[in-house]
Amino acid sequence: MNPVKKYIGDLFFNKRFYYVGALLVVLFVLSHFFELLQSISFVLMMVWGFAFLLDYFLLFFTGRAPKAKRIIANRLGNGDKNNVQIELSTHYPFATTIQMIDELPEQLQERNFSIKKRMPAKGHKFLKYQIIPGERGEYQFGQLHLYFSTGIGLLNRRFSLPLNQTVSVYPSYAQMKQQQLISQTNYMHDHGSQRLRKIGQSMEFEQIKDYVTGDDIRTINWKATARRGLLMVNNYVDEKSQQVYCIIDKGRLMKMPFNGLSLLDYAINAVLALSNVCLQKQDRVGLMGFSTKLSTLIAADKKLVQRENILEALYKEQTGFLESDYEMLYMQVRHKIKQRSLLVLFTNFESLTGLKRQLNYLRSIARHHLLMVVFFENTEMNKLAHADAYNVEDIYTKTIAEKLVFEKKLVVKELQKYGILSVLAKPEELTVSAINKYLELKARQAI
Repeated sequence: MNPVKKYIGDLFFNKRFYYVGALLVVLFVLSHFFELLQSISFVLMMVWGFAFLLDYFLLFFTGRAPKAKRIIANRLGNGDKNNVQIELSTHYPFATTIQMIDELPEQLQERNFSIKKRMPAKGHKFLKYQIIPGERGEYQFGQLHLYFSTGIGLLNRRFSLPLNQTVSVYPSYAQMKQQQLISQTNYMHDHGSQRLRKIGQSMEFEQIKDYVTGDDIRTINWKATARRGLLMVNNYVDEKSQQVYCIIDKGRLMKMPFNGLSLLDYAINAVLALSNVCLQKQDRVGLMGFSTKLSTLIAADKKLVQRENILEALYKEQTGFLESDYEMLYMQVRHKIKQRSLLVLFTNFESLTGLKRQLNYLRSIARHHLLMVVFFENTEMNKLAHADAYNVEDIYTKTIAEKLVFEKKLVVKELQKYGILSVLAKPEELTVSAINKYLELKARQAI
């Protein structure tokens, strides 16, 4: 290593160094007026110089370079709190204070990130922090910079460790696993998840079993009862292998940002969680993505590898700047999906006029499939609509916001009028709302 860089380039002055230096300057100025201060100033300057040399010696000649390792998953979840750990070992024979600056990926736009910790002599610690990605893609971590200081606190010595690392940010794993657990239970009402009473009887036979109190007497199998001499009943389970397609609109309306994520990313996270629940219910799941053309198509299947196929396809999805072509979508659905299926369309309509431009194509799709349209509430407009008005401008803003909020409700009514299922949800509640509707349709045997 270049000795100039080693012994000078990595040397940094602490704030305490400048504070003491400024104090000495003031004392020397005052010593021209008060002779007594002259000797005090010289003594303090000598102490300051000795402390400087001692601090420099301790930092640069009494310890080797530290060792560090960044521990992070190869795949991070978009919009999730992802943990990052720095395993750090120091070799100084005395306690030190460190300031850690990790070169975070540029997508995070973090300019003032640092962690300050006290390290014991020859210490070993794990330093933890969290990052919340706002978009999918590759994230490049750079060098790790460590600034060491002693108890004297005049100087810092920098160690730059080459911990360059690339990780991929995929759709939210945490949300997918959370919804998988919620869909198996009847609690979490605060999340809006609940089991529904079944209507009718599933006709998918599973097994013949002994009758127990509470079984429906209409399911008694008389032939098996005669053979065994005991009451036997047929046991039925929810119908399986039903076909579900998640369709993602990647047009310009899905570029709208909300709480650090675009509407497309909220839709992608919801699609991943919904697909996982469908596969858990042993239904066949497929994926379509479109804007001006059909860019993504995964045929419906229930193999174990299907979730990974959907995950990889969702990782690459991006929005465009043009309005989506619903006529093309109708043609592709008629051509690609021959069997009647549940189509879950994730899109956004900001006005009733925007819906009416596409309504004929949605009605045509709904004639051949069970269509469910999932779109977003504009929560910012909701806040403006319920805000207090103090002047004419506030009244004008509030009125326009109320009109736009009301139009969203009209969109729901218009879809329902033509037998199209609709889910209007806040972006952060989109996943729960879509899964609840799917479970409701399963319970009502509507698919």
